[in-house]
Amino acid sequence: MADGENESPAAPTPYEEAMEALSSMINQRTRGTKTTIQFDLLFDYLKILELEDALDGLKIVHVAGTKGKGSTCTFTESILRNCGFRTGLFTSPHLIDVRERFRLDGVDISQEKFLAHFWWCFNRLKVDVAIMEVGLGGRFDATNVVQKPVVCGITSLGYDHMEILGYTLGEIAGEKAGIIKRGIPAFTVQQPDEAMCVLEDEASSLNVDLQVVQPLDVNLLNGLKLGLEGEHQYVNAGLAIALSFTWLRRTGHLELANQEHAGSLPEQFIKGLTAATFQGRAQIVPDQYVDSENDGDLVFYLDGAHSPESMEICAKWFSGAVKGENQPDKVKPQVFDPSSAERVQLEILLFNCMSVRDPELLLPPLMKTCASQDVHFKKALFVPNVSVYHKVGTHNLTSSTVSEPNLSWQLTLQRAWDNSMQNDKGREAKQVDHVPEEKNDDSGKSGGSESSSVVFSSLPLAIKWLRDTVRQNQSVSLQVLVTGSLHLVGDVLKLTRK
Repeated sequence: MADGENESPAAPTPYEEAMEALSSMINQRTRGTKTTIQFDLLFDYLKILELEDALDGLKIVHVAGTKGKGSTCTFTESILRNCGFRTGLFTSPHLIDVRERFRLDGVDISQEKFLAHFWWCFNRLKVDVAIMEVGLGGRFDATNVVQKPVVCGITSLGYDHMEILGYTLGEIAGEKAGIIKRGIPAFTVQQPDEAMCVLEDEASSLNVDLQVVQPLDVNLLNGLKLGLEGEHQYVNAGLAIALSFTWLRRTGHLELANQEHAGSLPEQFIKGLTAATFQGRAQIVPDQYVDSENDGDLVFYLDGAHSPESMEICAKWFSGAVKGENQPDKVKPQVFDPSSAERVQLEILLFNCMSVRDPELLLPPLMKTCASQDVHFKKALFVPNVSVYHKVGTHNLTSSTVSEPNLSWQLTLQRAWDNSMQNDKGREAKQVDHVPEEKNDDSGKSGGSESSSVVFSSLPLAIKWLRDTVRQNQSVSLQVLVTGSLHLVGDVLKLTRK
C-alpha cells in the first residue's frame, strides 16, 4: 500500500448489515403523526406476511400507560415464566442494543438468532405467552395491531409526550385507552379522576368491566423484596399479578388461577416478583473502571425518569439509596484508610432530556424532593446523548465517531437548574473542597469558579471528569444520579461496564 493511502474500511458484519436495513425502515417524521395512515399500514404488512392468524393465535398480555408499563411487563413476564411457561417479552426503547427489546424466556435474543430470523423473524412468535409494552400512546402504537389479546393493562397515567398525545390527562387517557378491546378483560391502577373517567367511558363503550387494582401488599412477599426497586413498584406489581392471574384463568391454567383469592401468592408468583430485572430503572452500578481500593468511590444510580411524576419517584429512590436504605453492601461507600474513616460522600446529577420536554417541570421536583430528604447535589452535569448520533441497532460510543454536537439545549437545561438553585433559598450547601472546578475549555462550559453546574460537550468527557475526580481524591465518594432520558442511561451503562 502506498504511503498516505488509507486502508479500506472493514466490511460490515452480517449483524451490522441487518442494523443498516432496520435503520432504513425508520422515518423520523412519523413519530409525532397522530393519524391512522401509518398505523393502518401495519395491518397491510400483516396481510402481506400472512401473519394475521399467527398474531391472533398468540396469547398476549398488552400493557399501556405513562409510568411503570415496562416494569409491569417485566413483573408479568417473570411471574408467568416462573409458572413454567415459555415467554416472549417486548419492551421499548432499548438502552444499548436493539435485541434488548425482544426477550425469550427472560433472555435477550442472541445475535445468531436475531440474524437467523431477521428477514423472517416472525417464526419466533411460537411462545406460550407474549407480554407487549406499548411504546407511545396506545391507540396508534405499533403494538396495537394486536386485536385479540388475552388481557390488557394500563399503568399510572401522567403528563408525557403531550405534543403527540394531548395536553390534558383526559386526552392522554383517551389515547392509552385505545388498547382496550371489546369483551377483553382490562385492568388499571388508581388514576386521577379526569383520567379514570375517560378510561371507564372507553371500557364501557366496548362492554368491558374495567377493574382497578390495588398495590401489592408487602406482606404477601413473605419477607422478600421486589426485584425492582422503589415504592411505586408495588403499584406495578399489583397490576402484574392481576394480569397474570387473568391470563392463567382465560387460557385454562386453573390450578394456579384458582389461587387468586387464597389470601397468599403462589410460590411461582413470589419468585417471579422477586427475581424480575429491568435495566435502567432504579439500577445501581459501581463504575468498573475505578479501583475503589486505591481511588475514591464512583457509583452511578440509573433511572430513566422523564416526567414530573417520575422525577419525584426517582428522587425519593435516589435519596433513600445514597443514605444506605435498601442498598446492596457492594455499592455502599467504602472505607479508604486503616483508621476506618468514611469517604466524604457527594451527590452529583448527570442529566439530559429531549428538547420537547420542559426542564422547568422536571428539574425543580427532582431537586426539592431530594432536598426534603436532606440530599443536596454538589454539582449538576449536563451532556448531550451519544446514542442520538447513531443508528437504531447498537450504540457505538467511540468519541471519534461523534460529530461536535449543538449544546444550546444543554445550556438551556443548565440555566433552568441554576435558576432552581437560586430559588431554593433554604438549601444547605455542601463543602466544595473535595471536587475540583472544571476548566472552561473543551471539557465543559461552567458558569464560574463557584458554579453548581457545568455543560460538557460529550458524555465521555463528563465520565472522564468524574473518574479523574475520584482518582485524584481518594477520600471522595461520588454518588451520581443519571436521569432524564433512557437513552442517556443506556449510554452510561455502555461506558461504565468493561
